[in-house]
Amino acid sequence: MTELDNIDRAILRLIAADASLSLNDIADKVGLTATPCWKRIKRMEESGIIRARIAVLDADKLGLPVSVFVSVETADHSAEWLGNFARTIATTPEIVGAWRMSGDVDYLLHVIVPDIAAYDAFYRKLIAAVPLRNVSSRFAMERMKEGPLPI
Repeated sequence: MTELDNIDRAILRLIAADASLSLNDIADKVGLTATPCWKRIKRMEESGIIRARIAVLDADKLGLPVSVFVSVETADHSAEWLGNFARTIATTPEIVGAWRMSGDVDYLLHVIVPDIAAYDAFYRKLIAAVPLRNVSSRFAMERMKEGPLPI
């Protein structure tokens, strides 16, 4: 793990809150000039701490108001099955997040769709793509918090 000092952490908090900040704005806010600030950002990008700078879009305003958390259990843990499942996740745009879990669920998927019919189509496509033992869906009623990492 790369060692981070207080200035690195301040830079990360700023970028996480607003990736559109200019280099000069970031440097001013952390008390550096542009060149050493840029070098720190570049180091954190190269080490993988900063994986991407993205815009957070409003799913509701884009016509994608249904957020579903899908628990997946499988009886097959072979390399072949995992490869097929990983490819399915990577090529299915409705899946915006996926985690391998411990406990009674093997995988947790975050799926975003425009409506219940679209979720049903997604579900049918998922179970046709890879054999699954159990799929359980939980529909989010309200997004209460979404934010940057606690740096």
